[in-house]
Amino acid sequence: MLGIYLNDHLAGSTAGTELARRIAGSNQGRREGSVLAAFAEEVAADRASLIDIMARLGVPVRGYKVRAAWIGEKAGRLKLNGYLLGRSPLSRLEELEMMRLAVEGKAAGWRTLRTLAKIDTRLDPGQLDELLARLG
Repeated sequence: MLGIYLNDHLAGSTAGTELARRIAGSNQGRREGSVLAAFAEEVAADRASLIDIMARLGVPVRGYKVRAAWIGEKAGRLKLNGYLLGRSPLSRLEELEMMRLAVEGKAAGWRTLRTLAKIDTRLDPGQLDELLARLG
């Protein structure tokens, strides 16, 4: 069950990483662009940490879930928003709302693993505390 749980989080992390990169890219040159670029880097780093944790636990990455999440994020860009070639004025708001949900899901995953670290010595409580602390 842990493998399913972690692979589901990895799928979400994959979609979140792609979304964070898209948000950062669409805000280059804007006042908030550098903050969003740094945020995208943190999201990618957290995804890498999850993959490391999965490897430490002996949980194989389910590539089909990762690919489905990647495709799903790309497909989400095709929503009918009344703008064929450009971004809708609501795009930024919707993207930021999706990222907030993704961060909340990530935090829940880190908290679950932190609880599990009390009985599973393969997990590093310090690493999980750091990952949680980065979320603010």
